[in-house]
Amino acid sequence: MALIMPHYQEQGQEVTLFEHAFRRQLPVLLKGPTGCGKTRFVEHMAAKLGRPLYTVACHDDLSAADLVGRHLIGDGETYWNDGPLTRAVREGAICYLDEVVEARKDTTVILHPLSDNRRILPIERTGETLHALPEFMLVVSYNPGYQNLLKGMKPSTRQRFVALRFDYPKPELEARIVAQETCVDDKLATQLVALANALRVLKEHDLEESASTRLLVYTATLIQDGFEPLAACRAALVEPLTDDSETVEALMEVVKTFFA
Repeated sequence: MALIMPHYQEQGQEVTLFEHAFRRQLPVLLKGPTGCGKTRFVEHMAAKLGRPLYTVACHDDLSAADLVGRHLIGDGETYWNDGPLTRAVREGAICYLDEVVEARKDTTVILHPLSDNRRILPIERTGETLHALPEFMLVVSYNPGYQNLLKGMKPSTRQRFVALRFDYPKPELEARIVAQETCVDDKLATQLVALANALRVLKEHDLEESASTRLLVYTATLIQDGFEPLAACRAALVEPLTDDSETVEALMEVVKTFFA
């Protein structure tokens, strides 16, 4: 069955670079803010290259066993169950570890032999050493804005990857993306993007995170479905940015200048 290719609007040479990395069996690191299109890009490239995709949302409790696999008990027997990383290695699939810096440091160490010229995955619990198929590709991502001393990618890990930096698209391109994703008219898409850029200016002052392209799509979707624009902006664009009620009201004053 043919894979459905998710829409992705290229911003530079990221598609071409990814294709080169895939052909030369190089691992790829995606860096960029939340909601700027990193995951959509990987989904698009997996479909474009015709490869299965295993996506793992990394978190504090993610263990090596969660990626590699573990022994399970069923029908009175113990059997081995591959994790997503192992399945990708065996099948020649793309394995995408989203927000990899959220995983425990001892977990990311298992990526090292897969992300250099060895391209192997030792499985200690079964005694196997898997050699990745030529089509296997390792892709990881993280948001540099969230990095700190406790949650940063070790240089010994980061320098094993070809890196792509993502950011929010330029206004004209972002408006086109919003319009294509939600079927709103160009005027509304442009209006929402202008609002987002006004809110992004405030990031360094009052907000931990910026208004993302993803949130613009959510907002436009609500408006396209008939929801009142100001209420849609509050629910899908402003409230997700902060829990502080005073900040919400201040941001809504900005919104009202665009949707009076």
